[in-house]
Amino acid sequence: MYYFIASDLDGTLLDPNHAVDPFTASTLQALQARGVRFAIATGRHYLDVQGIRQALGIRAHLITSNGARVHDPDDKLVHRQDIDPALVRRLAQPEFAAGTVLNFYLDDGWLIDQPCQYLLNFHADSGLRYQVADLAGHSGAGVGKVLYIGEHAHLLEVERKLHQAFGDELYITFSADDCLEVMAPGVSKGHALELVLSDLGLDKAHCLAFGDGQNDIELLQTAGHPRMMSNAQPRLAEQLPQVPRIGSNREAGVARHLRELFEL
Repeated sequence: MYYFIASDLDGTLLDPNHAVDPFTASTLQALQARGVRFAIATGRHYLDVQGIRQALGIRAHLITSNGARVHDPDDKLVHRQDIDPALVRRLAQPEFAAGTVLNFYLDDGWLIDQPCQYLLNFHADSGLRYQVADLAGHSGAGVGKVLYIGEHAHLLEVERKLHQAFGDELYITFSADDCLEVMAPGVSKGHALELVLSDLGLDKAHCLAFGDGQNDIELLQTAGHPRMMSNAQPRLAEQLPQVPRIGSNREAGVARHLRELFEL
């Protein structure tokens, strides 16, 4: 009944330290041996997620930058969608970026407007490093995701300004309380999942999906069998009250739920 599993990473598949739990890895490896296929669906950069997939020990499609990039299990790029460069240039101006740490995700790198030790610590395991650059003066070309990092109350105001200024010209979502993410219109984890399932000839009725954040809404709406973490963001729970809740990422909730479903 379940042939495909799509899962978010932070707050979902990874533990609270953003690391791979051996129990989770062994669970997914056992399911892969039964023929189950996977997609990792995250807001993280593609270069960051390759190492996580390796630590999980599975073959999986990588849906990254919230769906702006999709790579197959052999790392072939199968889908990309950038933000219009003119919009990127506007997003980088102080009207929106002031009071935040501004980030651009490009295919081959990660640009940031100021040093941030927190982000270096967060990505220590993968080895992904940012490059400090003048983002306000950037051409805007080749940017799949714009990320604002800051205090949640301030980011809520930035979110309001973005919706007011751009409307449906952009896809705007929170991946965490301190992370406000902006992609091209039509980009989402859910749309990317549809593309992957179509390429594989699989029906979403046979797909399980797991998530905890606002940026997982479309992912959970697309899958035939969505599951929400008990530690999910309140906005997600409010918007998808019908989705079943499972354990938290602190207790390897995804792996435990999968072992029950597949009777491992």
